[in-house]
Amino acid sequence: MHAAIDAGADALGFVFYPPSPRYLSPEAAAPLIAAMPPFVTSVGLFVNASLEEIQVVIAQAPIQLLQFHGDESAEECHRLASAVNRPFIRAFRVKPDTSAADLLEWEAQYKAISPLFQGLLLDTFVDSFGGSGKVFDWFLIPKELAPRVVLSGGLSVQNATDAVVRVRPFAVDISSGVELSKGIKDVAKIRSFVQAVRLADSMPDNEK
Repeated sequence: MHAAIDAGADALGFVFYPPSPRYLSPEAAAPLIAAMPPFVTSVGLFVNASLEEIQVVIAQAPIQLLQFHGDESAEECHRLASAVNRPFIRAFRVKPDTSAADLLEWEAQYKAISPLFQGLLLDTFVDSFGGSGKVFDWFLIPKELAPRVVLSGGLSVQNATDAVVRVRPFAVDISSGVELSKGIKDVAKIRSFVQAVRLADSMPDNEK
């Protein structure tokens, strides 16, 4: 955690999905969240969690932002977020046949239903929940949507600069791309990834 903060990360994600190899219990997450500095956002990832499960997590580990990564409908996301008084982002798993119109429609649907909706996180579709570790076609993302999305899926130190220059997302999300093994982060990769993103921030859009 401290390595990511020291490198300049703006947010830290905590996986509250027990089947995931990156799962962290609320008890284990609590001291980490308590030690986070101001202006670094704590994000809790949930997959088809009940309200009771989310309440238990927040009671022990008071995360600031919810990330829904399961089959939750827009109405369900709003209900859960409202009940615990937290904003949320919604993961959209991009399939080969996903269109730009699909992404815009999803965003519009969530915006219309919930004032707590903060944006889409775009990941690559796989048959299981959680991060995919695979890249999807970035050119699917409409230019008018890109500045509002969190880009995920298959990002690494090697492609981070290109991803940010091409898409210009609001933020990028990475997990497996900075790991030594599942759930074990690599400090050097974290630093290099943040540096690669910062490099892209300093480059004009027409550079690669």
